[in-house]
Amino acid sequence: MRHLVVLALALLLGIPEATAQQGATAGPTLAAVRARGVLSCGISTGDPGWSAPDRTGQWQGVDTDICRAVAAAVLGDASKVAWQHLTGQNRFPSLTGGQVDMLTRTTTWTFLRDTSLGMNFTAPYFHDGQGFLVKASAGLRAARELAGASICFVSASTHELNLTDWMRREKLAFTPVIFADKDEARRAYEANRCDSYTGDASQLAAVRAGFTNPAEHVLLPDRISKEPYAPAVRQGDDQWFDIVRFVVYGLIEAEELGITRAEAERLAGVSESPAVQRLLGRTGDLGPSLGLDRAFMLNAIKAVGNYGDIYDRHLGKDSAVRLPRGLNELWTRGGLMIAPPMR
Repeated sequence: MRHLVVLALALLLGIPEATAQQGATAGPTLAAVRARGVLSCGISTGDPGWSAPDRTGQWQGVDTDICRAVAAAVLGDASKVAWQHLTGQNRFPSLTGGQVDMLTRTTTWTFLRDTSLGMNFTAPYFHDGQGFLVKASAGLRAARELAGASICFVSASTHELNLTDWMRREKLAFTPVIFADKDEARRAYEANRCDSYTGDASQLAAVRAGFTNPAEHVLLPDRISKEPYAPAVRQGDDQWFDIVRFVVYGLIEAEELGITRAEAERLAGVSESPAVQRLLGRTGDLGPSLGLDRAFMLNAIKAVGNYGDIYDRHLGKDSAVRLPRGLNELWTRGGLMIAPPMR
């Protein structure tokens, strides 16, 4: 039956039958995830707002919810995730070597990472920029005032190159203090081993919110880079690339359509909107075209909510971070978050 549905869709869209059937067949990664019964997801060793344990020991954050959404879409169960806690140094080899099925670890999409490391970035789910966290007692108001400062950052990240380029351009000297992971860098900054901690501004805001006295720390207004985050997958499996990419886009589309976690099940049964019907699997064959169930996005949204739900829960108004949406607003509200037509 599924073969006939896919064939009919292929004829309607002018897609060759062989191509359509390939899309409905489980590729190597999808087959491996289903056989294993769990999604192996690469996240951080601890990054507040993105992937960190809560009071019960459950890992929570934007990155973990992206993984849960994919697990719900593929396996029908958002709890079927094995967390692999990766450092900046081992995150890419862990993906390309097959230890993880996807990497969602506040990882910036760059040209060389995409073209030379054997992986592909899927869909941006956050737009950030590198900033600087300093002690309020230092009285600094701008990054240029960090001339001669010691600055903590994480190795094997975009931060070192960004910082070096910016300091050279501004003709400023600094002393690098380099660490293997974010926890080490944060602790060093807290212990006054450096004058400033540099990283992506959203991460610094989350770190500051977790301090005992957040008001004692200032996030300077300067942004010295652009940092689009996107989940990464191994090259060579187009189907898995599309699955991860369109789950992210589906979460963005769900926010635009007003489909929340609380309302998804009800809307699937009563909404007369063609766009809502397609996204939630009442009509069309979005899921089968990826080798998934028709309700793949319904399952994902029921598990974690739409993109706005995820943002508000971990970074926005419902979190301790309370980071304004800014560039991460929907395109209809002046932001950069936009999904291609889901049809």
